[in-house]
Amino acid sequence: MKTILLVEDDRRIAQNISRGLTDEGYATDIAYDGIHGREKAFSNDFDLVILDVNLPGLNGYDLCRELRVKNPHLPVLMLTALGEIEDKVTGLGAGADDYLVKPFDFRELLARVAACLRRVDLRPEPDDIIQVANLTLNRTNRQVHRDTTLVDLTTKEFILLEYLMQHAGRAVSRLELTEHVWSMPFDTGTNVVEVYINYLRKKVDRDFSPKLIHTRSGYGYVLKDEQT
Repeated sequence: MKTILLVEDDRRIAQNISRGLTDEGYATDIAYDGIHGREKAFSNDFDLVILDVNLPGLNGYDLCRELRVKNPHLPVLMLTALGEIEDKVTGLGAGADDYLVKPFDFRELLARVAACLRRVDLRPEPDDIIQVANLTLNRTNRQVHRDTTLVDLTTKEFILLEYLMQHAGRAVSRLELTEHVWSMPFDTGTNVVEVYINYLRKKVDRDFSPKLIHTRSGYGYVLKDEQT
């Protein structure tokens, strides 16, 4: 049975939606403000979050951003009375998978819920996903995201980042990187590792926080969140 968290401060609307979803075979939980919505989302394994925007305590946009950092693959459907283009752009930019404006036809809500859950069923197996802080690497589609931002990497950059993330928290020597990423013996006269590390830093670190790629002087590099 699929589980859905509904974060909606209007109790009448929340109860009506919950009853309708239950009738369709979904298990639902309700939070009536953003703070409790965050607590429930962070402490339970939901398949989908339906999220209002104008919430007490923590608004839906900010909650969606936090959910994206915590669980980039959790589908979020925003359900709100804010229907201007700017509102939709903000919601989708915060990481929502879909955006439905009130008032709505319940049949359309059910169709959008089903579509979001289909995407969950098609997501890669956990072994295909590597995540360190808010950096996510998907081996299946060979995509890298920092928060919700898609990072465009070359094949060699992807392989280098994948190796660093596989060994996150451990210092990896330049020798090890040249042997495993470039499949060649270490040459003290080449700076290929440094060049590609700089490429990665510009793409996955420079405009984001926390910084994840760190130099170990005289040895190599380590990928880790040093804030934790």
